[in-house]
Amino acid sequence: MMLKKWELLPENMQNDAVRPYYELLQKKRVSLFFKRCFDLFVSLILLVLLSPVFLILAIAIKTDSPGKVFYRQERVTQYGRRFYIHKFRTMVSDADKKGSLVTVGADSRITRVGSFIRKCRLDEIAQLLDVISGDMTLVGVRPEVPRYVEKYTDEMMATLLLPAGVTNLASICYKDEAELLDGVEDVERAYLEKVLPGKMRYNLEGLEKFGFWNDIGLMFRTVIAVLK
Repeated sequence: MMLKKWELLPENMQNDAVRPYYELLQKKRVSLFFKRCFDLFVSLILLVLLSPVFLILAIAIKTDSPGKVFYRQERVTQYGRRFYIHKFRTMVSDADKKGSLVTVGADSRITRVGSFIRKCRLDEIAQLLDVISGDMTLVGVRPEVPRYVEKYTDEMMATLLLPAGVTNLASICYKDEAELLDGVEDVERAYLEKVLPGKMRYNLEGLEKFGFWNDIGLMFRTVIAVLK
C-alpha cells in the first residue's frame, strides 16, 4: 500500500491543503506496508471463520424478499477510483432508485431481515471481499458515493490518499447516523451540511494520527461499539 508520487496524483488532489497529509503519510511507509499485509492476513482468516454466517445471511435474505444477496453500489476509494462495494442487502431491490442515497432509521425500504442485519452491523462483513481485492482496507475512511465526493473541499480530498475503509473513528462516533437523520425533511442536504463535515473532522484527524497500532486499537473499539 504505497503512495504514488505527488506529481502522479489526480490533479484535484494536488493542492496545498492535501500536501501536509501526503508528506506525513510518506514518512510512514513501513506502517503502510504492514497495513496491507495485516489486511490480507486478517481478512482471509475472517472470511473462512465467518463463511457459515455468510451462508445463513444469504439464505435469510433470499427467503425474506426477492432480489440479490449482495447490494452493490458505486463508491469512491483511493485516488478517486470508483468501485462497487459489497454489502449484504438489507433493503428492497433497487432501493437507491426509490429514495435517498442516505438511509434513515425508520426507512420503509428496509426489509424485516435487513433490520436485524443492520442493527448487528452484519451487512458490513461482506466488505472483507473488497479488502482482499485491494479496493478497501480494514481501517480507513468510509467510501462515499461519487456525487458526495464531488462536494469535497480541497482538504477533504486528502482522505482519498489511502483506500476506503470498513471502519474508522468517524464510523464509531457516527454509528447511529441513520437515527440522527430520521425525521429530517431534506435528508441529503442535512447529510452534506451537517453529518459529512463532522465525519470529515474525524477522518482528517485519523490521517494525522495514522499508524499500524492505532488501526489495531480502532478495530477493537469498533467491536466494542457494535456489541454495545
